[in-house]
Amino acid sequence: MPGTTRRPGFLPRAARYHGWMKEAQPSQLATRIVHHDYLPPADFVAPQPGVFKASTVIFPTVAAMRSREWKDKSGYTYGLHGTPTTFILEERLCTLEGGLQCLLVPSGLAAIANVALALLKPGDEVLIPDNAYGPNKDLANGELRRFGITHAFYDALDPADLAARITPATKLVWLEAAGSVTLEFPDLCEQVRICRARGVTTALDNTWGAGLAFSPFDLLGDGTQGEGTLGVDISAHALTKYPSGGGDVLMGSVITRDAGLHMKLKLTHMRLGLGVAGNDAEAVLRALPSIGLRYRAHDEAARQLARWMQQQPAVAQVLHPALEESPGHAHWKALCGAAQGGQGAAAGLFSVVFDARYTQQQVDAFCDGLRLFKLGYSWGGPMSLVVPYELPSMRSKAATHLQPGTLVRFSVGLEAVQDLRQDLLQAMDRAFAA
Repeated sequence: MPGTTRRPGFLPRAARYHGWMKEAQPSQLATRIVHHDYLPPADFVAPQPGVFKASTVIFPTVAAMRSREWKDKSGYTYGLHGTPTTFILEERLCTLEGGLQCLLVPSGLAAIANVALALLKPGDEVLIPDNAYGPNKDLANGELRRFGITHAFYDALDPADLAARITPATKLVWLEAAGSVTLEFPDLCEQVRICRARGVTTALDNTWGAGLAFSPFDLLGDGTQGEGTLGVDISAHALTKYPSGGGDVLMGSVITRDAGLHMKLKLTHMRLGLGVAGNDAEAVLRALPSIGLRYRAHDEAARQLARWMQQQPAVAQVLHPALEESPGHAHWKALCGAAQGGQGAAAGLFSVVFDARYTQQQVDAFCDGLRLFKLGYSWGGPMSLVVPYELPSMRSKAATHLQPGTLVRFSVGLEAVQDLRQDLLQAMDRAFAA
């Protein structure tokens, strides 16, 4: 009516009705609530994207339902195929790692499984570094073996060993930099060159590098694109770690630059029913802007503690790619040395081999005696963590570059380094007292 005021953003009834509701408003309250016709104005902009949670996606017409395409992200069809929230996260992760296409999955291990199941069939072979993330090896020993897919482990520090193990059956090679638990840094560029020359697809577990230590799709760092680029084919990332940063989200990503390869991965992703929750995507989106600051803080603290641990009499060896004595340091320096203003980037992990004169029980007592470092798997969150490992059970052959003794891995959080150092000292004094 003339002179009637309207709440800001409240649309006229004629503009708010749709479908059969244009004809008559339902008479029953329950129906009116479910089919409420109000739509807020669309021009809302805030620092954080909105959170869209959906299984069902509504179509305006049958024609739209039949014509809408989910494969190219031009429209929405079902919650598993994406929402505005997950599409935004995927694009930002592509920017982080230098990719063009991204898939979100429920965990880092799900990312590894998505790659394997999309690209391998009975009779194929996958090669995995002997120092790789343990569940990747377990997947090969378990489900992939049952599916008729063979595997072999190669020495990550010896490119010639990788080259010698590639056969006509080899269809996928996993790469990892730095290696899991023992943190050896491979000659990643040479590994990619070997695989590319043999026409074998490469997949990198890029959780440690996080898109910050080096660019997985531009290993030479010269910004080249196309055929002249030296890079991996696939980057798998446990977003559980640094992108989340809170120790409270499980998620993974699979990123590529090749459209055909991406579609193979995406079709398997669809058939397996892989998806992530809107609130989890929101948590990663909220944390992502600070990933560079947090990564640097974890890195700097870990280096200080790693160097300090080198001086402790109970320690036989400290494993950290930025330390000159650590296996593969030269490869780390060549690939990651220009990051962070020339200081290099090396995440927040280091491992310690305690002298062989100490028993496993004493090392366990050391871990139990820590107060700030908590016993727990994963890393990348605000709290420092520690895990003792029985390394011989995790490797197919002995690692001769490691000193005898018992290995413990530390994930450095965001606590003050002085407090963490004191915690390590008091636990060593108690466990390793003469």
